[in-house]
Amino acid sequence: MLDERDRAGVQLVLDSDPVAACMVAARVELAGVDSWRLGGELWGVGSKLEGLCFVGANLVPLRGDRAALRAFAERARRVGRSCSSMVGRAELVLPLWDELSGHWAPAREVRPDQPLMVLPTAPAVRPDPLVRPVRPEELDRYLPAAVAMFTEEVGVDPRIGDGGVGYRARVAEQIAGGRAFARFEDGEVVFKAEIGALSARVGQIQGVWVRPDRRGEGLGSLGTAAVVDRLVAMGRVASLYVNAFNSPARAAYQRVGFHQIASFATVLF
Repeated sequence: MLDERDRAGVQLVLDSDPVAACMVAARVELAGVDSWRLGGELWGVGSKLEGLCFVGANLVPLRGDRAALRAFAERARRVGRSCSSMVGRAELVLPLWDELSGHWAPAREVRPDQPLMVLPTAPAVRPDPLVRPVRPEELDRYLPAAVAMFTEEVGVDPRIGDGGVGYRARVAEQIAGGRAFARFEDGEVVFKAEIGALSARVGQIQGVWVRPDRRGEGLGSLGTAAVVDRLVAMGRVASLYVNAFNSPARAAYQRVGFHQIASFATVLF
């Protein structure tokens, strides 16, 4: 397990792949490398961190050849699974899952092909002027759309277990941080999205959702463009990843100007 003494080496790895590493880079920039502040552990292999993996609520392999991935798998088998998913570059996640699949409980779902897309410039379409940051007092109006998006995308109601207390708190935190965006009509959300991770160089858009009865009108493209516009104004590259089978979403993001640079994979538990 790495600590603050390894920060320079960790930063070099993160800087070498800023889009794919955005989720972890955002954490390290905010909290450093020590696990008690990071909210997870960083595992390293080799004197120059030829292998690097983050283990917290998600398991995120960041770099490593097959030998390094085997080393991470061995440690993960010893400590047991505490993460709710594995996510990252497909060429790292899928071999690591091959090493773990016979030892951890079966995955609920494996998504092997999720295009990782970027847009470093202004969007190619006019941003929706009605998409704006959600205000704290709008939490109760925004929350049903967030629940619907999560349930549709992940396949699990996020309120299960604690009645939604934890999920409500996470959504409220996103709103308070100015990272939840929506278009409201007659007091209801018809489009929503969040900036899920924000590093010094990249902002990762997540949770894009259009109310089912309003799909096909272009709200997804124009709304996403509004979030991209905000990220560009902040000096960040906009990124997101999408399931390969979701052709309408991929087409919408391409209209905005996104292009694919890699493939992610996700293993859901």
